Amino acid sequence: MPLDWTGLQRDFGDGGEIPTVAGGKTLRITAVDDEFVHIRHSLWHDRLARAHLEKAVALVESDRMTRHAGLFAEEYRTMVADVRATSVAHVLKHLGILE
Repeated sequence: MPLDWTGLQRDFGDGGEIPTVAGGKTLRITAVDDEFVHIRHSLWHDRLARAHLEKAVALVESDRMTRHAGLFAEEYRTMVADVRATSVAHVLKHLGILE
């Protein structure tokens, strides 16, 4: 299933929170525009590139990357981008792409 960017924009275009993979905490999404998911933590803010998320989803769907959310971050860092890999795992788990 390809990444539903329109759904992300609809659900989080004005912000929202999703649970983290380990649970007990949340990741704050401040906006979703055409190119980025904007995220914020109490100590930092960053953005997740649409191109990186789409590449990760394609790799997961083709079984070249794990679906296991706990193992995903390390593969993402080496195969896609070394940018907020754990945050990407939170987003993709929330979307049902990771287990």
